Formats: sequence, C-alpha cells, structure tokens
Amino acid sequence: MRNGEIKRVRSQSVSDEQLSTILHVDMDAFFASVSELDHPEYKGKPLVVGAGARGVVLSANYAARKFGIRAAMPVGRAQRLAPHALFIPPDHQRYSAVSERIMSIFAQFTPLVEPLSLDEAFLDVTGSAKLFGTGREIAQAIRTQVFATEKITCSVGIATSKFIAKLASGRCKPNGILEIAHDRVLEFLHPLPVSEIWGVGPKTNEELQRLGLRTVSDLANTPRNTLIRALGEATGSSLYELAWGRDYRDVVVDEPEKSISAAETFAYDLENEEEILRELLRLCEKATYRARQSGFKAHTISIKVRFADFTTISRSKTLPLPIHGIHETYAIAKQLFIALKLGGARIRLVGVALENLVDSEGSVEQLKLGERETGWREAEAAIDQAVARFGKGSIRPARLVEGEAHEDPHDDSQDS
Repeated sequence: MRNGEIKRVRSQSVSDEQLSTILHVDMDAFFASVSELDHPEYKGKPLVVGAGARGVVLSANYAARKFGIRAAMPVGRAQRLAPHALFIPPDHQRYSAVSERIMSIFAQFTPLVEPLSLDEAFLDVTGSAKLFGTGREIAQAIRTQVFATEKITCSVGIATSKFIAKLASGRCKPNGILEIAHDRVLEFLHPLPVSEIWGVGPKTNEELQRLGLRTVSDLANTPRNTLIRALGEATGSSLYELAWGRDYRDVVVDEPEKSISAAETFAYDLENEEEILRELLRLCEKATYRARQSGFKAHTISIKVRFADFTTISRSKTLPLPIHGIHETYAIAKQLFIALKLGGARIRLVGVALENLVDSEGSVEQLKLGERETGWREAEAAIDQAVARFGKGSIRPARLVEGEAHEDPHDDSQDS
C-alpha cells in the first residue's frame, strides 16, 4: 500500500450496530522515527536503532529496510547488509515519554485501550461512534492528532476482532488505514501464509510446512482433529479457530504484567561457568527488584540461554508458593543453569524471568526448612529503601561489587 493510502474492504449486508469495532494502531518505525525527530540530519538516510555488533536491531527506518534490515536481526548482519547505514543506541527514556503522550491521545477516543508495547495498542471504539463517528473516521482522527502533536506517523487496522485488526495494520504500512469488513474476513485472511497467524512461530511454521499447509486456507480446510494430533490440543484448536477468522478476545484495559525479565547480551561469548553465574545473579537482582517495586511475587522462575550460533534454550521451575527475593530466585536460576551441563559451551546471552505473577499482598511466604523468618527479607527491604534514596547500584550483593565489567541488560523491545 502506498504511503498515506486509505483502503476499505467493506460490505453493507449486516448492520454495524451488531458488530464490535476494533482498531490496532501501530506507530511506523517508532524508535527510528523519534530519533529522526531529535536528529534532523538522519532524515532520508538508512537508520538503525541498535548499536554494538553483538546486539540486535530494535528498529530500522524504511530507508534501511530497503536493504533487508528488520527488527530482531543481529546488528552485525545488518551492518553487513548496509555498511553505510547509521547505527545508533536506543534512548528508551525518550521513547517512553513520546509513547505516554500517544497513549493519552488514544484515551481521548475510548477508555478501552490495551497497550501491547510502547508503539502499538488495541482500541475498542464500538461505543464511541455517537461521539466520534465510524471506526474509519476515528482512525483518521487519531492519525491526524498523533502527527500534529508528535510529527510521526502511524498505521491503523480496523476490523471486528483483534486478530484481523492487527493483520490489517501490518498491511497498510507505512502511514495507512486498512478496514476489513466482517463478511470479507476470509477473502482477506485465507490467501495469507500460515506464518501470519498469531501463535505460529518458526517451529510451528516448520511443522505446518512439513504437513503441506502453506496458506491460511490450507489450515482452515484441514480437520481440527488432524491439527490437534500434529500440534497438540491447545495449539491445534487455536490455529483452527483463527484460520476461520474467529477471535473472541476482548480489548483488556490495564492487563496485569505477565512476567518480569532481564536479559543480557555479552560483549563477547562467555564460557566460564563462574562468570555466567555472576551474570545470572546480576539479572536476578534486577528482576526481583522490579518485582518488589511493582508489588509482585512469582510462582515460576525461568532462564534463557542463547549460544554463539544463536540457538536458544529455556528452562523453568514452578513453585508451590510465590517468591520475589534475590537469593531464593538466584538459587533456582543457578540450579536450572547447572542442570543444563553445558560443559564450556560458548554463551552469547542469558536471561532470567519471573512468571506466573501474583500480588505480594496476601500471598503466603515461601519459607525454606530451617530458614529464619527474619534475615534476607528484611535486608532486601532495607536495600530497596537505600536504592530508592541513593539510586541504583548504591548497594549490591558483594559478589557483584567486583568485576562490573558488563553493562546493563539490553532491552529486547522492537518496533515496526
């Protein structure tokens, strides 16, 4: 679709009053666009947000994308594709500030806003028609206001479900609107490759290709039980429903955080187990501090390990009672890592995640046999108070004081 084009796939057979109107608003190359605003000299040049040959691309402007550069690509590969491009580090504080203002614009049109990341959100504008007009009129008003206030563009997909609205926004980039009427959904959906369906990652896509299922139409016309046998109950049933355009998810306002994580890509591959464990401790410190500040505890602790060849594995452990202390979290992360028996493998990245979160208030403490009820928890509370007063890094676990060789974890956020 050409820049700024508005397209409408429309039918008049069913009254709009019977249907939901869902928008998916997605900023265009958000990080790169904001960076261009701050540095006009970047305008028109291939620009990539993501520095360091071992990092990943967080955002690329459309001039850079012409060379095949995409989000999540290793920066080293992007540099080989476009050695003349500008590579800059991200400014997450700046992106967050712009994002907050954009989300406040969305809230002017409906209270039903579900942010997915800094640069995209679902909006249910079904109840906004009397005040602001049709979904298309609301989408155009949002785009106009975002550009007027922030001088950056966004693309909007309009449909009766979140799934189709998100697909539509991806097909009208950059700076466009695409509306899919309810009875034209299959006409829009079925020619698409199966990889476009929500939940189809590389492994699932590989399995679908092995089965000869290449388009969404192929998937839709495969018996549900066949998909369940091949992919499992949850995945098989979900993909079958989505292949017929059936998505019953509501726009969820202020959805609770599903996980809290920290990950780090090393400046060079690590092989020494002691070094890697020290980094795991550092990441546990960061993740558990965020959990305590947010008022969460976790039932599940997971680790992620990425090797030099980009192969990635993960392991997790679920506990009967939730935790958010650094030492108990690290003990589990260490146990999971050692159980991998990697034997000196070259490791590029490690990560720690606290999952299955629950509110700290009212949750039962995880108390180890023989552990004093006072001690680490009181110490961590005192440390949190000191950090709040004197800043991050003012008090650290002794093991981390020496060898502060590595920087803060990379933020894995990407934009489109």
